[in-house]
Amino acid sequence: MPNSHELILCIVNQGFSDSVMEAAKECGASGGTVLNARGTAKEEAEKLFNIAIEPKKEIVMIVVDKKIKEEILHALYNKVGLNTPGQGIAFSVPVD
Repeated sequence: MPNSHELILCIVNQGFSDSVMEAAKECGASGGTVLNARGTAKEEAEKLFNIAIEPKKEIVMIVVDKKIKEEILHALYNKVGLNTPGQGIAFSVPVD
């Protein structure tokens, strides 16, 4: 049986997890889990991406139906992507 769900992981600067969940819920997600984290990027990464890297992070994990995954990822890019104050990245992995 093919898996019908994906786990979206979105890593954002501290304080932006509510924005992540707002964007995801607008696309049909029902909820998520927030973990506190700490980034370990080096100065070279800041220069490469031309952004200041905030070490305090939040990871938002959201299990969604595969059918709405792309819409949610697009919404996250627009609301909390690298070019926003949230400086977020998001990706998904299949779940069983």
